[in-house]
Parts: sequence; C-alpha cells; structure tokens
Amino acid sequence: MNIIVSGGGTGGHIYPALTIIRAIQQRELSARILYVGTPHGLEADIVPREGIDFIPIDLAGFQRKISLENISRAWRALLAVSRARGIVHGFQPDVAIGTGGYVAGPILLAASLAGVPTLVQEQNVFAGVTNRILAKFATAIAVGMEDAKNVFPKEKTYVTGNPIRPEVLTATREDGARAFGFDPAKKTVLVSGGSRGARSINRAMVEVIAHAAEQREVQYLHVTGADEHGDTLARIRNAGVRLEEHPHLRVLPYLYNMPEAMAMADVAVFRAGATGLAELAARGVPAILIPYPYAAENHQEKNARAVEAAGAAEVILNRDISGAALEAALGGLLADDARRAGMAAAMKRLGKPKAAEEIAALALGICKREG
Repeated sequence: MNIIVSGGGTGGHIYPALTIIRAIQQRELSARILYVGTPHGLEADIVPREGIDFIPIDLAGFQRKISLENISRAWRALLAVSRARGIVHGFQPDVAIGTGGYVAGPILLAASLAGVPTLVQEQNVFAGVTNRILAKFATAIAVGMEDAKNVFPKEKTYVTGNPIRPEVLTATREDGARAFGFDPAKKTVLVSGGSRGARSINRAMVEVIAHAAEQREVQYLHVTGADEHGDTLARIRNAGVRLEEHPHLRVLPYLYNMPEAMAMADVAVFRAGATGLAELAARGVPAILIPYPYAAENHQEKNARAVEAAGAAEVILNRDISGAALEAALGGLLADDARRAGMAAAMKRLGKPKAAEEIAALALGICKREG
C-alpha cells in the first residue's frame, strides 16, 4: 500500500502528519510512505530525521495584497501543481492525506483528480482556505474540534480530535525534570511561542525571568524559537541576569523533546495553535494562551476562546501582552492550587488521546472502500 502525506511550514502541520504516519504503520506494516513538503519549511529537517522518504515542492502562500511578489508566487504555484501531478503519477498512491499548509493543496488536488481517495485533516476551530477548498474534492475530512465540523459537508466529516505524539502521553514528570536539570518537586512553567517562536512572548518573558532570578521556588523553561534566541539572550543579559548562575531558568532556541517538557509543566504559556493545544489537553496542562494575531481568519484566537470557554485556559491577546501582564497572570495561577487543578481537569476533558488511531483507521477505510 502506497500512502502520500503532505503538510508543511510549521510544526503544527508536520507533527500531526508524523503521528498519523506512525499510527498507519502500526496497522499496515507494509505501507510505503512518501512525505511531500516545502524545501525551506521545518519538515525538510524533521521528516528525514524520522527515516521517512521526503520530496520537496517549492511553494509559498500569497500575500494578502496586490504585489509583484504575488506574480512570482503564482508562477511557483503553477509549477507546484505540475510537480504534484508528476509525484502522484510516479508514486501511485492508494490514499493521500493532507494536514494543512500550502503544499498540501497541489498534492491532494492532484491525487483527487487522479481518482485517489483523499483525506483532509483540519486542526483548527476555523478551517483554513486551503482545507476549505480541498474539502470540495476530498473523500473524507477529519476535524480536531467539534465546532469545526460546521464548516464542512456533514456527510463526510468526522470529529476525531487532533493527533498527538505518543511520547506526549508516556513521558513522566521525572523524565522531563531529568532532561532539563530541574527539580521535579518544584512548580514548573513551560513557555513556547510555537516552532518559529513569538517575539511578543519573548520580550514579555525577559521581565518575568528577571524577577524569577530573584527567587527559586518556580522553574522556567522558555523556548524562544531559533531566530529569536540570540536577541532574547541579549535582552536577558541587559536585564542583569546571568543564566548560567540560575539553573532553575532555561532559555533554549528549540525543543526536539517537547513531550518531556510538557510532562513536567504545571502551567504553559503558549500560542493557540491546534497541535500544541491538543498536546496540552492530553497532558491536562492549564495554560495562558496568547494567540498569534496574524493567523489566517484569526483562527488562533478562535481556538483559544474555545479552550477558555471550557475553563482550561486564560487568554491574553497579543496587543495586551507585556511583562507585567504575563507576570500577573502567572503569579495568580501559580499561587492558586485549587484554580490550577480545576483548569487542569478541564483541559484533560478536552483531550482526545486516540485521535491518531481514529484518523489512521479512517484513511485506510476510505482507501479500501474507494479502491
């Protein structure tokens, strides 16, 4: 059985794809997997590390304004469609799965036009443009959140939840503390602005870390994103903090072992990408969410508000984030054990730990049904 999987640009599209692949491989030991992504996205680094065959397609999304750059991107899009048709023809997939990002569009469209069953996996409350278009051609759509099913044709839409890496559930608090040199008995805050980082969160965290250096009751693991790491370290030094003297404060550019970090977290400060939220939910980690304000259709705020309405998170809009605001929110949550426990329980109720298995079964099911 040949299976094409496509999704790219950010970890929020890549890690769900990898998790679905693992679930499929457990069911179909002989499955041949081909991953199609962009040459410059994180998938070009992450997917080959997993031992999965990878083919890049050069493609970029359109700017939301009239520009000469869009002419270049339109030409690249036409070339990408031609390239996708060639890939589908050469690989002869039995099913194609898209987890989002611009690169999934040409591949799933080419597969559908070739008569190959296709599955769209939508992670967010509000579906992106690519997936809304692909849904017209798709054989099935798997959505991560209940509200998202209203966007798609009901007869082929399934609420599966968002796939999470198995390690998210198996990692222990002790594993996490050992991996980062922390004390498992102390309260721990995990801060991440997503795979590419978030400047507004990083800047606010400088003040939080400066004050945290004066006490050792709470440990902080702050993931800045690679591009922001140097600037964030410089700002922390300018604030008078020498991180090497404070082992309870860790500031890193990127994590390949995020499951271990989540396992030891008592509170998370995150953007509101669907994959991160799904993993926090599976672990039952209460969160302070700062949605990325420029996400398509403002879908991150919609994600965050859904989690907030469930009683599992507190939302601070990006325009309101500051060191003082973040420190106040963290201080209130860390000091109130009962509130934190209630939020953790609410977050856990949102979790769907078997989502990957359900999506794998759905993909293989449409393959056999349509084949």
